[in-house]
Amino acid sequence: MRTLFQLGLLACCLVTGSAGLAQAPLGAPCGEVVPLETHAGHTQRFTWVPPSGAAPASPVTLVLLPGGGGHLDLDAQGCARKLAGNSLVRSIPLFSAAGFALALVDAPSDFHGEDGLGGFRIDPRHAQDLGQVVAQLRSRTRGEVWVVGTSRGAISAVNAATRLSGPSAPDGVVLTSALMAGQPGARKPWVAQSVFDLPLENIRLPLLVVGHAADTCVRSPAALMPQLAARTRSTRQQVVTVSGGPGWPARPGLDACEGRTPHGFLEQEAEVAAGIARFVRGSTY
Repeated sequence: MRTLFQLGLLACCLVTGSAGLAQAPLGAPCGEVVPLETHAGHTQRFTWVPPSGAAPASPVTLVLLPGGGGHLDLDAQGCARKLAGNSLVRSIPLFSAAGFALALVDAPSDFHGEDGLGGFRIDPRHAQDLGQVVAQLRSRTRGEVWVVGTSRGAISAVNAATRLSGPSAPDGVVLTSALMAGQPGARKPWVAQSVFDLPLENIRLPLLVVGHAADTCVRSPAALMPQLAARTRSTRQQVVTVSGGPGWPARPGLDACEGRTPHGFLEQEAEVAAGIARFVRGSTY
């Protein structure tokens, strides 16, 4: 299938005010916390969020995989106490209002340290853990399950998409601001990892890759997105380069990789969520 390239951002079909991106009030539930026993008896938790908008006849669940260390430190109400500024965490109300069910996935219990998931993101056991999440969701909803990874979370999404099969395999994959350039020779070896360390040619699922033209994070250069897509055998794929936004000066160094920057589609969350929704439902971004 020929890769589609789009420059700019199409008009969004979701409208939301700034209140739609606010965190839940203190003590208010964000969703149901679902624990799963995974590798070596450890626990993998995720927050289950049913759609707040009108659910379509064919339900779709999005498995959200944030970047950074991936440790959200979910509280008893299912709210993220860490990584709350991550673009996927901020976009939960938008995806929910669009009729998607959601699973916000925390790091497993043995990866709650300073590095979070670290090098485990490319480990086959991590893919198996995510496969248990996918299978549980598919059993719950009887509908499609897509994995959506942003920044370093894109490595986790690709790990799942390239290794899983059968009821544990996702139905599609969305990568935003994917980590495509590691840092060889770094003090911590896992810092060298990127999506290119995984067998991308195993991806035959529908694939959407989204980046921002103004993203100055050295780990997610938008120019590498076509190369990422070309390495796959996706049945339906699209590469989208978003432009626009507040146009603030680029942050220096790794600060440009934080969520509240073009790397995290700051102030363009509704438009990006709407484009993702269109692609997941069979159209184009």
